[in-house]
Amino acid sequence: MSSTDPPTVTPADVPGGAPRRPLWRELGDAIRGTGADYTKIPLRRAVFLLAVPMVLELVLESTFAVVDIWFVAKLGPSAVATVGLTETFLFLLYAIGIGLAMAVTAVVARRVGEGNREAAAVSAAQAFWTAVLVSLPFAAVGIVWARELLQLMGADAWTLTHGARYLQWMLGGNIVIMLLFVCNAIFRGAGDAAVAMRVLWVANGLNIVLDPILIFGFGPVPALGVEGAAIATVIGRGTGVAMQLWVLLRGSRHIRVATSQLALEATTLWNIVRTSLGGIGQMIVAMTAWIFLMRILAAIGSEAVAGATIAIRLMMFTLMPAWGMSNAAATLVGQNLGAGEPGRAEASVWRIGWYNMVFTAAVSVLFFLIPRQLIGIFTDERAVIDIGAEWLRILSYSYFVYGWWMVSVQAFNGAGDTVTPTKINLVFFWLIQIPLAWLLALQLDLQATGVFWAVFVSETSVGLFTLWLFSRGAWKTARV
Repeated sequence: MSSTDPPTVTPADVPGGAPRRPLWRELGDAIRGTGADYTKIPLRRAVFLLAVPMVLELVLESTFAVVDIWFVAKLGPSAVATVGLTETFLFLLYAIGIGLAMAVTAVVARRVGEGNREAAAVSAAQAFWTAVLVSLPFAAVGIVWARELLQLMGADAWTLTHGARYLQWMLGGNIVIMLLFVCNAIFRGAGDAAVAMRVLWVANGLNIVLDPILIFGFGPVPALGVEGAAIATVIGRGTGVAMQLWVLLRGSRHIRVATSQLALEATTLWNIVRTSLGGIGQMIVAMTAWIFLMRILAAIGSEAVAGATIAIRLMMFTLMPAWGMSNAAATLVGQNLGAGEPGRAEASVWRIGWYNMVFTAAVSVLFFLIPRQLIGIFTDERAVIDIGAEWLRILSYSYFVYGWWMVSVQAFNGAGDTVTPTKINLVFFWLIQIPLAWLLALQLDLQATGVFWAVFVSETSVGLFTLWLFSRGAWKTARV
């Protein structure tokens, strides 16, 4: 099917049509991708077709994060701390990449919902150039000042000696990370979630294969230590980006970028940048809050950083399916608002929110019952296990709130209202989380425990408040 063909609608897509198809057939459609119009088919099927590939995509992404830290942990706590401290800087990059991706998903979804696929393709091309331009300053800073950046974060002697090359690779090659975010956002906004899934399967599968080879050496390949983990990431994600560009130019079921549309177009590019500012702002607020938390943990010791790093990787692993479902909500909100169906947009969010809550509540039971065993998968350092397990146990007390938080935030973002979540994050992360963590950890001498309780208080509060604000419905009038 070319990008200009009408959407494929089967009798099962039409209310009152043929009986519902077997689950295994629906699952096959979700993984392969369909040309269905997500603004017209039954809502349950629309959620299923979008959420399944997005969940599978992010499950493998989170699997890579866990496997990566498992291999690096074999090198010792300082190697894990290298990854953790480097990620504090990558979080700034992720903030921009994810914020930009939010805008791209909203804009592309809105244009597709309006039936204007040519405008959607032009927006996709401008998003590509925006990602390239944004990545260049990060690459320069990471290559030139890697050691100084780690020193700024309080890295120990081992990390300063062996970790600088890791940081150089990760920041120097950040363009593959940025483009991976943005191009997959294009596919999600257009409704081609299966394409985004396959790209990350290849990228992260290659990472997993290369990790042990480059970290520990194999045959003629020398052992590169923690630097090898970074090289594996750049190669894997670079391969994924090449796949994305090939599919965009060749054409998927819902979008195709012609070479004539690759020229810079200032008006469309600015619309994407303007829409992304709120998303970038909300992510920068959240990510910089994490940088301050890591700086506090670094003052406590490498074991605290290592324990927190492993715990956050486990948290990412378990939240990725919920993020996948939340991304489906963003696409459905954007496309249905574009099609003039705000009620359907809201209904999709509440449906996905309940799915997310059930999933995160189940995960919280594991975090409460076996936190030490989970952290112990990655390290046998008792101090690291103690710290990481404590955070998982504290997280378990309100983990179900995260499911609602993610889907309600993505509803705002999918509608194009990225400013409201930014203001919320500013209050709860900068004005509450950071001061509270500093007070509890360093002034009241609760150490890492104080940081974890500060996260519990702030993130539980922000989740409940965001859900309440979503229920008021002002996001339905956002324009992109």
